[in-house]
Amino acid sequence: MPTSLVTGAAGFMGSHVAASLLGGGHEVVAVDDLSGGFTENLPDGVEFLAGSVVDGGFVESLFERKIDYVFHLAAYAAEGLSHYIRNFNYANNVLGSVNLINQAVIHDVSRFVFTSSIAVYGENQLPMTEDLVPRPEDPYGIAKYAVEMDLAAASDQFGLEYTVFRPHNVYGEHQNIGDKYRNVVGIFMNQLMQDRPLTIFGDGTQSRAFSYIDDVAPVIADSVNVARAAGEIFNIGADRPYTVNELAHVVCATFGVEPQIEYLPPRNEVVHAYAAHDKVREFFELPEPVTLEVGVGKMAAWARSVGARSTAPFEGVEVWKEFPEGWLGSVQA
Repeated sequence: MPTSLVTGAAGFMGSHVAASLLGGGHEVVAVDDLSGGFTENLPDGVEFLAGSVVDGGFVESLFERKIDYVFHLAAYAAEGLSHYIRNFNYANNVLGSVNLINQAVIHDVSRFVFTSSIAVYGENQLPMTEDLVPRPEDPYGIAKYAVEMDLAAASDQFGLEYTVFRPHNVYGEHQNIGDKYRNVVGIFMNQLMQDRPLTIFGDGTQSRAFSYIDDVAPVIADSVNVARAAGEIFNIGADRPYTVNELAHVVCATFGVEPQIEYLPPRNEVVHAYAAHDKVREFFELPEPVTLEVGVGKMAAWARSVGARSTAPFEGVEVWKEFPEGWLGSVQA
């Protein structure tokens, strides 16, 4: 029975990948610093260890047991906020990853699976394809691309097998709906459960292909069973883009309310971002896609069961210049 290390396992995507691995017969060592995750997200049957991948000593201790596969999903994935927390962003998303890569090399891990992001593409040609030269426009995307390049270098130098996935705008159960800096589907649901208007940066015409978690997590977990996926990069997620305005109406319809929207000044972000998925279909048998309406319905049922959540404002903003007003004070966006 293989043993897989899953970082970010108490978070959103990590908890679903861990569950898929357990279902596939893996023993799972689940790691999370609980900065954005919840222990109730952890599937039964994992070995849970609380700690941060930024802590080199902690990461080294994880490999005292035999680890066959590393699934690295731990990250602070707030693209917009990353402009204002550069030091924190690179420490968590690059240096933490390097700690894991070092240990994977030293201990001859069979495959390192990394969840990157289509943020690496920046304002690029649409639909975004894996053969495009990345042009990330925010520190989060830069960090993800840096780790991709470091994995390629570790593969060239040491023979470390890796697979990279670039998911995008994934939503579903276990998402931290109290986080006001990221994950617009969860933000909208949390606002509705608090009887507040939905807040949208700009005019809401920016578009994304919102992707339900069950279309993504099982494929990531299964990737170590596909030998030819070693050394490959895959976009993964939904095909059809929706505007944020369209998303707002779908979420409101699911909750049975009329949209009440507060438009905030636009922030610096890529306006349109959606990817092609021809390559991942060549390598994997993908599940039947979940429509936005069905996926939002599933997430809404879960969100109602856990209730509205709140998290403290991010402590440690490094640059306040041009900080979006929608993130100041108690306003969530």
